[in-house]
Amino acid sequence: MTDRFDYVIAGGGTAGLVLANRLSADGKTRVAVIEAGGRDTYPWIHIPVGYLYCIGNPRTDWCYRTEPEAGLGGRAIGYPRGRVLGGCSSINGMLYQRGHAEDYEQWRQMGNTGWGWDDVLPWFRKSEDHFGGASELHGSGGEWRVERQRLRWDILDAFADACALTGIPKVDDLNTGSTAGVSYFQVNQRKGWRWNTSKGFLKPAKGRQNLAVITGAEVERVLFDGSRAAGLRIRQNGAVRDIAASAEVILSAGAINSPKILMLSGLGPAAHLAEHGIELRQALEGVGGNLQDHLQLRCSYRVSGVDTLNARASTLFGKAKIGLEYALKRSGPMSMAPSQLGAFAKSDASVSTPDLEYHVQPLSLPKFGEDLDPYPAFTASVCHLRPESRGTVRLRSERIEDKPKIAPNYLSTEGDRRTAARAIALTRRIVAQEPLAAFRPEEVRPGPDYADEASLAEAAAAVGTTIFHPVGTAKMGRDPLAVVDERLRVHGVQGLRVVDASIMPTITSGNTASPVVMIAEKAAEMIRADSRA
Repeated sequence: MTDRFDYVIAGGGTAGLVLANRLSADGKTRVAVIEAGGRDTYPWIHIPVGYLYCIGNPRTDWCYRTEPEAGLGGRAIGYPRGRVLGGCSSINGMLYQRGHAEDYEQWRQMGNTGWGWDDVLPWFRKSEDHFGGASELHGSGGEWRVERQRLRWDILDAFADACALTGIPKVDDLNTGSTAGVSYFQVNQRKGWRWNTSKGFLKPAKGRQNLAVITGAEVERVLFDGSRAAGLRIRQNGAVRDIAASAEVILSAGAINSPKILMLSGLGPAAHLAEHGIELRQALEGVGGNLQDHLQLRCSYRVSGVDTLNARASTLFGKAKIGLEYALKRSGPMSMAPSQLGAFAKSDASVSTPDLEYHVQPLSLPKFGEDLDPYPAFTASVCHLRPESRGTVRLRSERIEDKPKIAPNYLSTEGDRRTAARAIALTRRIVAQEPLAAFRPEEVRPGPDYADEASLAEAAAAVGTTIFHPVGTAKMGRDPLAVVDERLRVHGVQGLRVVDASIMPTITSGNTASPVVMIAEKAAEMIRADSRA
């Protein structure tokens, strides 16, 4: 291996670029980042509404699909994952959400020392550059910019008022450790532009002679010297190349590709690897298991007497006005995150913390990627934050070129189906409140024909789709299905860690990008500390 570094990172995405910045900061430690996609030069990455042109685009997305899902009536759905510098932070919804304090307390109670709320809060604050400045809860001057959205809509304000009448209080900040309430989401943007980890963490480190960023290179497998990870084998421009790591190999390829790399490297469920003729190096039955995701139910309502994006974008004049507003002010619909208003609520009085998250939008469409509906409308998309269902990521073959089999197993438990039905019922109660009544909302999706709990569960199967938060496929812990320990070291081998959303033992109660930034911040310090030990 002629290319030698101290640390070699598989994946230049949300976590990988945080690690690249932190591990190379001393100017001496040699770090290489391997990214399958290209540089984040595509203009639509940086214009917030451009996610519409990045998701499903092979220039920026792996373009994965799930297997047919029994819980979704046999439908297979698109499963976007970033394939570009910045990873999913270059194509996601830009929503800054930490989750609930109890999420991390649960991790700690599962035996993961050092991962409680008080443990992780300093790592959220470390990288944060919050518009409100430094406080007990927020950081200032860090690499991860957080701003208010540069817009408001009457229909969204009315929905917030309706939430308040339903017992969901108005709050200023959904990132205090308690998520309960309704508020406009805070976003990872700077002055109306998307802020990804490439801008925040890689750009300041680009001039470092000890940092190499290798793009257009797919990782084939981890290389070993005995039981110790020694590097990565990559494929770039049709040629195979080995990159040596004298200290550690770090997988930050995400909840789908990190388990794929582990399995192709001989670490995973023994029977599954044998099925594909892969020599077993270390049996780790949990690799690719424990897949969790947030399933969103898109409830849309036709309205009248109020402005929505459906109407505003329906004419050439309206579209021109939208473009001009963004060009002059960096505000308006082109600055919009995919969801603008957030609400966190309980599906039932018996749950201790909110288990539902609303993403409310002043628009509607049949499904993602299609044209807006030809009438004024809004969408109240709601997801179950703590699903019981567990899915899998499995190899399709031993070939790196073949996309993995992704089976989220949505709505596979009675509890998940019951919560989905209650989520739709709660949405109807919110929409029935007086602040929205003036706009005469009419339910379009899933539709008023779904009435009782059983039929509402059927409605969830008909309209449900991913909200792009897969986690858990190389989970942290000490139980028989754990893949990494609390310092994110892979069990049974040396010199190999996983640092991305796949290490979450349970999914956080909110959007997952910023928890991944936190995980990478904390991991970087653990890696440095272990190197000094």
